[in-house]
Amino acid sequence: MPINFHDEKNSRSYASRDADVSWAQAIKSLVDPVGRAVADIGCGGGIYAQAWHKIGASSIVGVDFSDAMVETVKKRFVGDTSYTFQVGEASATGIADGKMEIVFERALIHHLKELEPYLQEAYRILAPNGHLLIQDRTPMDVALPGSEDHLRGYLFECYPRLLPFEQSRRWSSETVAERMSEAGFRHVQQITVWETRQTYASFAELANDLRGRTGRSILHELTDDEIEQLILYLEQRLPKHGPIEERDRWTIWSGQKGA
Repeated sequence: MPINFHDEKNSRSYASRDADVSWAQAIKSLVDPVGRAVADIGCGGGIYAQAWHKIGASSIVGVDFSDAMVETVKKRFVGDTSYTFQVGEASATGIADGKMEIVFERALIHHLKELEPYLQEAYRILAPNGHLLIQDRTPMDVALPGSEDHLRGYLFECYPRLLPFEQSRRWSSETVAERMSEAGFRHVQQITVWETRQTYASFAELANDLRGRTGRSILHELTDDEIEQLILYLEQRLPKHGPIEERDRWTIWSGQKGA
Protein backbone atom coordinates (compact mmCIF):
# COMPACT_ATOMS: atom_id res chain seq x y z
CA MET A 1 0.00 0.00 0.00
CA PRO A 2 1.18 3.63 -0.48
CA ILE A 3 3.47 5.10 2.16
CA ASN A 4 1.74 6.87 5.02
CA PHE A 5 3.83 9.99 5.59
CA HIS A 6 1.85 10.77 8.75
CA ASP A 7 2.80 7.50 10.46
CA GLU A 8 5.35 8.00 13.22
CA LYS A 9 7.25 4.87 12.15
CA ASN A 10 8.00 6.50 8.78
CA SER A 11 9.06 9.84 10.24
CA ARG A 12 12.80 9.09 9.94
CA SER A 13 12.62 7.37 6.56
CA TYR A 14 13.77 10.58 4.88
CA ALA A 15 16.31 11.64 7.50
CA SER A 16 18.95 8.92 7.59
CA ARG A 17 21.53 10.02 5.01
CA ASP A 18 23.46 13.07 3.81
CA ALA A 19 23.10 14.73 0.42
CA ASP A 20 26.02 13.89 -1.86
CA VAL A 21 28.51 16.36 -3.32
CA SER A 22 27.06 15.58 -6.77
CA TRP A 23 23.83 17.29 -5.68
CA ALA A 24 25.68 20.34 -4.38
CA GLN A 25 27.59 20.70 -7.64
CA ALA A 26 24.37 20.59 -9.67
CA ILE A 27 22.65 23.18 -7.48
CA LYS A 28 25.59 25.58 -7.60
CA SER A 29 25.60 25.37 -11.39
CA LEU A 30 22.08 26.89 -11.32
CA VAL A 31 22.08 29.35 -8.41
CA ASP A 32 24.45 30.96 -5.94
CA PRO A 33 23.26 29.68 -2.54
CA VAL A 34 25.60 31.77 -0.37
CA GLY A 35 23.76 34.02 2.05
CA ARG A 36 20.34 33.15 0.61
CA ALA A 37 17.05 32.50 2.40
CA VAL A 38 15.79 29.11 1.21
CA ALA A 39 12.39 27.44 1.52
CA ASP A 40 12.58 23.64 1.35
CA ILE A 41 9.03 22.57 0.48
CA GLY A 42 8.32 18.94 1.29
CA CYS A 43 11.39 18.92 3.54
CA GLY A 44 10.78 15.49 5.08
CA GLY A 45 13.51 14.69 7.57
CA GLY A 46 15.68 17.68 6.68
CA ILE A 47 18.34 16.00 4.51
CA TYR A 48 18.32 18.78 1.92
CA ALA A 49 17.59 21.58 4.38
CA GLN A 50 20.89 20.66 5.98
CA ALA A 51 22.55 20.39 2.55
CA TRP A 52 21.48 23.94 1.67
CA HIS A 53 23.05 25.21 4.88
CA LYS A 54 26.29 23.36 4.11
CA ILE A 55 26.60 25.07 0.72
CA GLY A 56 26.12 28.53 2.21
CA ALA A 57 22.42 29.34 2.64
CA SER A 58 21.95 31.71 5.57
CA SER A 59 18.51 30.49 6.63
CA ILE A 60 16.24 27.61 5.72
CA VAL A 61 12.50 27.28 6.25
CA GLY A 62 11.40 23.66 5.92
CA VAL A 63 7.73 22.97 5.22
CA ASP A 64 6.08 19.55 5.24
CA PHE A 65 2.47 18.41 5.44
CA SER A 66 3.34 15.60 7.88
CA ASP A 67 3.12 16.53 11.56
CA ALA A 68 5.19 13.45 12.42
CA MET A 69 8.04 14.44 10.10
CA VAL A 70 8.05 18.06 11.23
CA GLU A 71 8.19 17.06 14.89
CA THR A 72 11.04 14.66 14.15
CA VAL A 73 13.07 17.16 12.15
CA LYS A 74 12.58 19.86 14.78
CA LYS A 75 14.23 17.56 17.33
CA ARG A 76 17.07 16.86 14.93
CA PHE A 77 17.94 20.55 14.57
CA VAL A 78 16.88 21.80 18.00
CA GLY A 79 18.84 24.88 19.08
CA ASP A 80 20.10 25.75 15.58
CA THR A 81 18.58 29.10 14.64
CA SER A 82 19.52 28.70 10.97
CA TYR A 83 16.49 26.42 10.56
CA THR A 84 12.75 26.84 10.97
CA PHE A 85 10.41 23.90 10.39
CA GLN A 86 6.66 24.13 10.14
CA VAL A 87 3.63 22.16 9.04
CA GLY A 88 2.07 23.38 5.81
CA GLU A 89 0.94 22.39 2.35
CA ALA A 90 2.95 23.02 -0.79
CA SER A 91 0.02 25.17 -1.96
CA ALA A 92 -0.32 26.92 1.42
CA THR A 93 3.07 27.11 3.09
CA GLY A 94 2.30 29.76 5.68
CA ILE A 95 5.38 31.74 4.56
CA ALA A 96 4.94 35.50 4.07
CA ASP A 97 4.83 37.12 0.62
CA GLY A 98 8.20 37.71 -1.02
CA LYS A 99 10.22 36.37 1.91
CA MET A 100 12.35 33.71 0.23
CA GLU A 101 15.20 34.02 -2.26
CA ILE A 102 15.17 30.35 -3.29
CA VAL A 103 12.29 27.88 -3.20
CA PHE A 104 13.38 24.25 -3.49
CA GLU A 105 11.05 21.29 -4.06
CA ARG A 106 12.68 17.87 -4.24
CA ALA A 107 10.82 14.60 -4.87
CA LEU A 108 7.56 16.47 -4.29
CA ILE A 109 5.72 17.02 -7.55
CA HIS A 110 5.21 13.33 -8.35
CA HIS A 111 2.89 13.25 -5.34
CA LEU A 112 0.79 16.13 -6.76
CA LYS A 113 -2.28 15.79 -8.99
CA GLU A 114 -1.86 19.30 -10.41
CA LEU A 115 0.97 21.81 -10.50
CA GLU A 116 -0.63 25.24 -10.81
CA PRO A 117 -1.53 25.88 -7.12
CA TYR A 118 1.95 24.89 -5.99
CA LEU A 119 3.74 26.99 -8.58
CA GLN A 120 1.55 29.97 -7.69
CA GLU A 121 2.48 29.53 -4.02
CA ALA A 122 6.18 29.33 -4.85
CA TYR A 123 5.86 32.51 -6.92
CA ARG A 124 4.05 34.28 -4.05
CA ILE A 125 6.67 33.56 -1.40
CA LEU A 126 9.66 34.37 -3.62
CA ALA A 127 11.27 37.78 -3.56
CA PRO A 128 11.71 39.59 -6.89
CA ASN A 129 14.38 37.81 -8.96
CA GLY A 130 14.17 34.81 -6.62
CA HIS A 131 14.63 31.30 -7.98
CA LEU A 132 12.44 28.21 -7.98
CA LEU A 133 14.21 24.84 -8.26
CA ILE A 134 12.19 21.65 -8.73
CA GLN A 135 14.00 18.32 -8.56
CA ASP A 136 12.15 15.18 -9.58
CA ARG A 137 12.22 12.29 -12.03
CA THR A 138 10.50 12.27 -15.40
CA PRO A 139 8.97 9.17 -17.05
CA MET A 140 12.22 8.89 -19.03
CA ASP A 141 14.36 9.08 -15.89
CA VAL A 142 12.54 6.20 -14.20
CA ALA A 143 12.64 3.98 -17.29
CA LEU A 144 16.44 3.75 -17.41
CA PRO A 145 17.74 0.17 -17.16
CA GLY A 146 19.33 -1.28 -14.06
CA SER A 147 23.10 -1.41 -13.60
CA GLU A 148 25.62 -1.80 -10.80
CA ASP A 149 25.19 1.83 -9.81
CA HIS A 150 21.61 2.46 -11.03
CA LEU A 151 19.90 0.00 -8.69
CA ARG A 152 16.44 1.51 -9.10
CA GLY A 153 16.27 0.18 -12.65
CA TYR A 154 16.52 -3.38 -11.33
CA LEU A 155 13.37 -2.80 -9.26
CA PHE A 156 11.31 -2.42 -12.42
CA GLU A 157 13.04 -5.36 -14.10
CA CYS A 158 12.15 -7.53 -11.10
CA TYR A 159 8.58 -6.16 -10.85
CA PRO A 160 7.54 -4.85 -14.30
CA ARG A 161 4.06 -4.01 -13.00
CA LEU A 162 5.55 -1.12 -11.03
CA LEU A 163 6.95 0.75 -14.04
CA PRO A 164 3.59 1.91 -15.48
CA PHE A 165 2.55 2.98 -11.98
CA GLU A 166 5.77 4.89 -11.47
CA GLN A 167 5.67 6.57 -14.87
CA SER A 168 2.01 7.53 -14.44
CA ARG A 169 2.81 9.69 -11.42
CA ARG A 170 5.78 11.44 -13.04
CA TRP A 171 5.46 14.74 -14.88
CA SER A 172 7.13 15.13 -18.26
CA SER A 173 9.97 17.59 -18.60
CA GLU A 174 7.98 19.61 -21.14
CA THR A 175 4.87 19.86 -18.94
CA VAL A 176 6.77 21.13 -15.90
CA ALA A 177 8.60 23.74 -17.97
CA GLU A 178 5.35 24.90 -19.58
CA ARG A 179 3.52 25.17 -16.26
CA MET A 180 6.39 27.17 -14.76
CA SER A 181 6.31 29.63 -17.65
CA GLU A 182 2.53 29.94 -17.39
CA ALA A 183 2.90 30.71 -13.66
CA GLY A 184 5.13 33.68 -14.52
CA PHE A 185 8.63 32.26 -14.11
CA ARG A 186 11.28 33.55 -16.50
CA HIS A 187 14.41 31.89 -17.90
CA VAL A 188 12.98 28.42 -17.33
CA GLN A 189 15.57 25.74 -17.99
CA GLN A 190 16.26 22.16 -17.02
CA ILE A 191 19.25 19.93 -16.49
CA THR A 192 19.66 16.21 -15.84
CA VAL A 193 21.83 15.10 -12.94
CA TRP A 194 23.21 11.80 -11.75
CA GLU A 195 23.08 12.14 -7.97
CA THR A 196 24.74 9.61 -5.72
CA ARG A 197 22.03 8.57 -3.31
CA GLN A 198 24.17 6.49 -0.98
CA THR A 199 27.28 4.34 -0.87
CA TYR A 200 26.88 1.05 1.01
CA ALA A 201 29.85 -0.67 2.63
CA SER A 202 28.41 -4.08 1.76
CA PHE A 203 25.46 -5.78 0.13
CA ALA A 204 24.11 -6.62 3.59
CA GLU A 205 23.90 -2.91 4.38
CA LEU A 206 21.94 -2.30 1.17
CA ALA A 207 19.62 -5.22 1.95
CA ASN A 208 18.79 -3.79 5.37
CA ASP A 209 18.08 -0.41 3.80
CA LEU A 210 15.65 -2.03 1.36
CA ARG A 211 13.93 -3.99 4.12
CA GLY A 212 13.34 -0.72 5.92
CA ARG A 213 12.02 0.84 2.67
CA THR A 214 14.21 3.80 3.65
CA GLY A 215 13.49 6.91 1.61
CA ARG A 216 11.82 5.02 -1.24
CA SER A 217 8.05 5.44 -1.40
CA ILE A 218 7.82 2.99 -4.33
CA LEU A 219 8.90 0.11 -2.06
CA HIS A 220 5.70 0.53 -0.05
CA GLU A 221 3.93 -0.97 -3.07
CA LEU A 222 5.67 -4.29 -2.30
CA THR A 223 4.95 -6.87 0.38
CA ASP A 224 7.68 -8.03 2.76
CA ASP A 225 8.02 -11.26 0.76
CA GLU A 226 8.41 -9.25 -2.46
CA ILE A 227 11.12 -7.15 -0.83
CA GLU A 228 13.01 -10.35 -0.02
CA GLN A 229 12.64 -11.48 -3.64
CA LEU A 230 13.99 -8.11 -4.80
CA ILE A 231 17.01 -8.52 -2.50
CA LEU A 232 17.72 -11.95 -4.02
CA TYR A 233 17.35 -10.47 -7.51
CA LEU A 234 19.87 -7.73 -6.71
CA GLU A 235 22.26 -10.13 -5.00
CA GLN A 236 22.64 -11.99 -8.30
CA ARG A 237 23.54 -8.79 -10.15
CA LEU A 238 25.66 -6.75 -7.75
CA PRO A 239 29.19 -7.20 -6.37
CA LYS A 240 29.37 -9.51 -3.38
CA HIS A 241 32.19 -7.56 -1.77
CA GLY A 242 33.26 -3.95 -1.50
CA PRO A 243 31.24 -0.76 -1.61
CA ILE A 244 28.07 -0.38 -3.69
CA GLU A 245 27.32 3.11 -4.99
CA GLU A 246 23.66 3.83 -5.70
CA ARG A 247 23.00 6.66 -8.16
CA ASP A 248 19.76 8.08 -9.56
CA ARG A 249 19.12 10.30 -12.53
CA TRP A 250 17.07 13.39 -11.77
CA THR A 251 15.74 16.33 -13.72
CA ILE A 252 16.06 19.78 -12.15
CA TRP A 253 13.94 22.63 -13.49
CA SER A 254 14.84 26.21 -12.59
CA GLY A 255 13.04 29.48 -13.12
CA GLN A 256 13.24 33.06 -11.89
CA LYS A 257 10.53 35.36 -10.59
CA GLY A 258 10.35 38.72 -12.37
CA ALA A 259 11.52 41.89 -10.68
